[in-house]
Amino acid sequence: MNLSSIVLILIILLGVGAIFYIITYNNLMNFKLKIEKAEGIIDEALRKKYDTIVKLNGMIKKVVTKKDYLKEYVALKDKRITNYDMDRKLTEAENLIMEVKGDFPELDTKDFNKEIKEIKRINEDLISSKNYYNRNTSMLNTVIRKFPTNIIAKIHRFKIKPFFDGKNMQDAVIDDFKL
Repeated sequence: MNLSSIVLILIILLGVGAIFYIITYNNLMNFKLKIEKAEGIIDEALRKKYDTIVKLNGMIKKVVTKKDYLKEYVALKDKRITNYDMDRKLTEAENLIMEVKGDFPELDTKDFNKEIKEIKRINEDLISSKNYYNRNTSMLNTVIRKFPTNIIAKIHRFKIKPFFDGKNMQDAVIDDFKL
């Protein structure tokens, strides 16, 4: 083999390696962007759900003056909690609202029911967004763990991302699914 053949082979190999590197990096970034998009949608849906629960709390206070059922949940905006914890707390508040509505038939108004329907619509958005987030997180984590893409992921400091519930499936905690 002459020198020009060796140089040509090296250029071809470097070109193929560069193309593989670019494709892999773009794939990692694509998953990261999808996850960030889902996080944004989840954030927005949780804000809307919180605002709707605050509206419902105002309606409940007009009918039930003796007790502030949702005081703890209205104060959530001042606390620093994860989206997962916020989602759980807002679901608890939603369940409490339904109990209060059952106890006080005068809450069964058009406006109150309109807000309940809004919460149900928001819940559908949350479910689909959480599924999208978890699906893309799973795919990103799979790509990060596989050779040779794990090398590119380490170079660019991609880390294993937790699922929406914040559970780390790689740790030694065996009771992650305890309710």
